[in-house]
Amino acid sequence: MAAAVPATPLFTVDVQGVTVAFKAENLQPMGAFKLRGAWHRLTAIEPGLRAKGVVAFSSGNHAQGVAWAARRLGMPAMIVMPSDAPKAKRDGTLALGAEVVDYDRATESRETIAARLAEARGAVLVPSFDDPWVIEGQGSAGVEAAAQMAVLGLGAPKHVVVPCGGGGLSAGIALALPEARVTVVEPEGWDDMRRSLVAGRIEPVGDSPPPTACDSLQTMRVSPLTFDVLSRRGATGVAVTEAEIRHAQRWAADGLRLVVEPGGAVALAAILAGKVAMEPGMLVLLSGGNVDRAAFASVLAEAV
Repeated sequence: MAAAVPATPLFTVDVQGVTVAFKAENLQPMGAFKLRGAWHRLTAIEPGLRAKGVVAFSSGNHAQGVAWAARRLGMPAMIVMPSDAPKAKRDGTLALGAEVVDYDRATESRETIAARLAEARGAVLVPSFDDPWVIEGQGSAGVEAAAQMAVLGLGAPKHVVVPCGGGGLSAGIALALPEARVTVVEPEGWDDMRRSLVAGRIEPVGDSPPPTACDSLQTMRVSPLTFDVLSRRGATGVAVTEAEIRHAQRWAADGLRLVVEPGGAVALAAILAGKVAMEPGMLVLLSGGNVDRAAFASVLAEAV
């Protein structure tokens, strides 16, 4: 992994009297942690099968991770993306050489479309989170962060706060750091993992969820695989508002000099809003930085 996927920086900042470690996955080459799982999954494909390529479905970050890894491995990649995906993410995916197929997020199933295309091409289907290789690859962010914290004399991570869509990153972190408590964070109305963990069974988002700027976290139903990992590890969850997310984006820009997309800022939003208690040994994941320029400028200009 380290030979191809660069280590991302770990920043420490005093927040409410506590030293917090921030893992800046928004600084990956394609702007998000998704590169880790994509690379791990694609390198597991036998060389003789790589010519058929891969098919994935994503609103943008997984799409770019798969496209980046496929280009580096000389594999064709087709990505099923919602027609309302952020332009920056669509353009980034195309620039990395992938073919993009649009679908309607409200009326069509991306999983069905991608499975059909993969079967027709004889390609390997690469889910964004419901895959053991992808989950294991995402967990490398936790291993890396723990090593960086040790070098800084912070000790092992005791509590990790992680953005959550389908749960691939949070499940990977939970497996990689078994001694740490894990809190997943989702936008309000899209907090199906939180509700699932409380209920002890998978609870879908439901009909007519509210609009959210967190395009990367709009997963209608988590997978049994990620839910099982997080449930067995005793993970908990919280939900944050759109206003809290925007505040976190501004805080990251001012305090860390980092550009963080809405979905990548939810874990930060949770600690700033006091929804997760501060404590020593806290690790917060900033999971992506692929922002729409106009939307980000509006967030930064918002009165506080």
